[in-house]
Amino acid sequence: MAIAKAERLMNLALCLLGTRRPLSKRELRGSIEAYLEAGTDDSFNRMFERDKDDLRELGLVIETVENLDGEVGYLARRDSNRLPPITLDAEEAAALGLAAKVWQQARLAGAASGALQKLRAAGMPEAEDPYEGHHSALEPRIPVHETAFEPLMLACRDRRPVVFDYRKANAARAETRHVEPWTLECWRGHWYLAGWDRERGAERVFRLSRITGKVRSRAGAFTAEVPDVVTVRETVESWAGETATRTARIRLRPGSGYPLRARATAVRDLGDGWDELEIPYGHGLDAGLVELGPEVVVLAPADLRADVMDRLRAVAKD
Repeated sequence: MAIAKAERLMNLALCLLGTRRPLSKRELRGSIEAYLEAGTDDSFNRMFERDKDDLRELGLVIETVENLDGEVGYLARRDSNRLPPITLDAEEAAALGLAAKVWQQARLAGAASGALQKLRAAGMPEAEDPYEGHHSALEPRIPVHETAFEPLMLACRDRRPVVFDYRKANAARAETRHVEPWTLECWRGHWYLAGWDRERGAERVFRLSRITGKVRSRAGAFTAEVPDVVTVRETVESWAGETATRTARIRLRPGSGYPLRARATAVRDLGDGWDELEIPYGHGLDAGLVELGPEVVVLAPADLRADVMDRLRAVAKD
């Protein structure tokens, strides 16, 4: 349905841009196949008015002209819809070139490359590639390996609710989640989706690598207002324990838990196959500790130890 509407809008825009005189509704209906298939005049009129409004929202300037017989016609003059000349300096061109390289592993690669070619054809200066000949060094790319990325990217763009199966870090099986997707963000090599979880009635952040199966789109509008600013990174940092508010004391087997060791403020070798660590932490550390299983023992505080035990019991029951 989305493809059919896009084609219909494109045909209407081409008709309005290609005519030298205003075209009436009757003439437009006879020129566009989708309008010919409209069952009734009322159905066509509603479709045409929606399409006309959509084109205007997209920036097309459509004029309404009344002829001597009182019939209303429509046209889009080319001079009113012509973009100004593209003026980019060498630094701006370099920034666009770098941005295009970022998306080489995603579906946006083709669109980014095509846009860059069009800009160069329109006169954008060729910028020196700072990474040319240094591909063994740092590559400015964002990895996109998750199959959920593309459907979620399109759902965020089109404001379409989605359904997917999601397995939390401490869960034995996946659960079905009904989400209104807001935005995607890459943080520390992983992609996250922020959106409104309908069943929980609250904002949630999902790690794409934990989505199992296909992402299914659902019809209908969003039920929750999309915030102007979605702080994905700050939310993930908080849930991952990056925003430290307290200190925990744990025992850890040697050779395990390297992310925890990197954050530790103190490490002591107990000499019996355990190391004792003091680590700053915030919300969400219990989930990370559960993933280590028998390699870790929480000593303090008591509430963190209780949370880890509760999670382990829940996994054991499943």
